[in-house]
Amino acid sequence: MTNHNHRLMPELRQPPNAASVALIDRDKVLLIQRARKPYFGMWSLPGGRLEPGETPEQAAEREIREEVGLSVWRLHPIRRMLLGEGRFVLQVYATEAFEGEIVASDEVSDWRWVRADEIGGMHTTPDLGEVVAGAFRVFDRS
Repeated sequence: MTNHNHRLMPELRQPPNAASVALIDRDKVLLIQRARKPYFGMWSLPGGRLEPGETPEQAAEREIREEVGLSVWRLHPIRRMLLGEGRFVLQVYATEAFEGEIVASDEVSDWRWVRADEIGGMHTTPDLGEVVAGAFRVFDRS
């Protein structure tokens, strides 16, 4: 296990090339079901790849607007993780500050507000339950 961690650690020092956001509304988080690869059919936080010249925070704001039609601000960085066999260095944010009406893009086949204890029974992207638990802890909702 130690060798595995040493192999991953240098990659996590690389700048993120993707970002996602846990949108927290009281005791629930917004999850989307992916309509495209990667992670087709899986539930995840909304987010996606950085575009040239974007910071991870700018990408997170843009991706939320594009995927679910919401404006977000006051993003708290909660975790950086590897996905897609190391192709993606994902910066995960959490926020309670958002507005708008959810309008799902064609990248999203479904969306729902879920409690943290419901995630275990869903087909999700890697470590989603742990990521969401961390997001709730930021706002003392663990």
